[in-house]
Amino acid sequence: MPLEHDNLGFFLRERPHAASDRAAIIDLWSGTERLLSYRALDARMDRTARLLQALQLRPDARVALIIGNRSEYVESFFGAMRAGVVPVPLNPRQSRASLEFMVQDSGCAGAIVDPDAAPDAIELIEKLALAVRVSLGGARPGWTAYETEPDIPVLTPALSPDDIAFQSYTAGSTGRAKGVRLTHRGMLWSVRSTQEHYPMAASEIGLIAVPLFHKNAMRGTVKPALYAGAKFVILPRFEPRLFLETLARYRVTFSGGVPAIFSLLLKERELIAGLDLGSLRTFSVGSAVVPAEMIDALERAFPGVKVKEAYGLTEAGGPLRPASGASAPRGSCGTASVGYEVKLVAPDGSVAKEGELWTRNPCVTDGYQNLPELSREKIVDGWLRTGDIFRVDDKGFYYFLGRNDDMFSCGGENVYPKEVENVLYAHPAVVDACVVAIPHAVKGFVPAAAVVLSGTAKATPEELKEFCLARGPAYAHPRRIIVLDEMPLSGAGKPDRKRLQAELAELPAITS
Repeated sequence: MPLEHDNLGFFLRERPHAASDRAAIIDLWSGTERLLSYRALDARMDRTARLLQALQLRPDARVALIIGNRSEYVESFFGAMRAGVVPVPLNPRQSRASLEFMVQDSGCAGAIVDPDAAPDAIELIEKLALAVRVSLGGARPGWTAYETEPDIPVLTPALSPDDIAFQSYTAGSTGRAKGVRLTHRGMLWSVRSTQEHYPMAASEIGLIAVPLFHKNAMRGTVKPALYAGAKFVILPRFEPRLFLETLARYRVTFSGGVPAIFSLLLKERELIAGLDLGSLRTFSVGSAVVPAEMIDALERAFPGVKVKEAYGLTEAGGPLRPASGASAPRGSCGTASVGYEVKLVAPDGSVAKEGELWTRNPCVTDGYQNLPELSREKIVDGWLRTGDIFRVDDKGFYYFLGRNDDMFSCGGENVYPKEVENVLYAHPAVVDACVVAIPHAVKGFVPAAAVVLSGTAKATPEELKEFCLARGPAYAHPRRIIVLDEMPLSGAGKPDRKRLQAELAELPAITS
């Protein structure tokens, strides 16, 4: 069996279209269209592997990828693995301190940097004195230009399937960022199993506007599309009108992202109505709480488009598959995916109808970088404790309630922010909402909310508070509400709950 069989970097070579001139990627990074065929993409992955080997990066060495939304990210991600090197995808928009921590924590020996996406990264990598420095911006002192053509063959290293393919970092919303180690065996199983049980057609056209370093893009579009022989368009960033116009221009059939970007789309109803979006069939929304009201609003705004609530996590792939068909209940993330074991565990350790989701499958992380105690706590007999709270109905449909560290007690009543956000989304003026817990002298904690309104819609905080009181339990109504022009987001594109919590907590004291 060839060495490539156990290396995720070569997953494309399993497919007959890998050597074809069929379009694979349409890259809009520079404002002009760059088209890569499958043949060209495969060759450029090989070139990246040769470059890293020529620079004497040894197998199992870590290389930081600090690259924007462009085809070079895809080439570097898989090309590094072809050299036996472990890519460490990083968010180019992270703070310098965060990037420095992750580069050091992962033990990177080198970096591939895109100065256009992360201007400060060049200086950071030089400060850290990494031995291998590759720049997409061309040659500069002490750096190798990314487009260098090494005159050596790709020397495919012998790898164990259980070696690390790549190491991602979580957003670190509840503390410092955590390095998640993912194996070749697990990632190849995920790609192959997905196409076997939930096949994508080669005729599909995807659109990526979320960051490529995030699993929403890589697991949701890049890997399944390349494996199927489909194509996808990469936008350098999300901008609502550009996103919508790109959907129409390229006859896109599917796209996915976090709820925040779809909230912004709903403010562009006039443009949506004027575009030909007849090819669009599916939106997949996930990586954060997805209110049922948002799904309803999207399907009204995009007639004929099915909106699915997706669930997945860096540490364990996609244990739940979005529900489909006429019987799919609104608000459900779907049923257990084929090949994934799932169970809900109550606080007392019993399997229950509501509790923390545990999953066991081949793509569960082998552990967290430099955090052995956390690894032992979160991975029990191969089961990953996700930290996400669900309930399951008698038909096997799962409903996401929130993170176990988001739930809080308000005067003895448990409150999940998603439940309050669902009520706010039911207000016709609200297109985005984020609920957090803030301190209260008597009740311990109470809900508070930040909302974004649709277009020229008007609603005061008091009106929204009364709306919640009329439609939900009194203990769960937001005691403070602020109206924002746009929701502040974390580097992963999720609402920045820490920032909002701090802002809401500074408002005048609550007595009710």
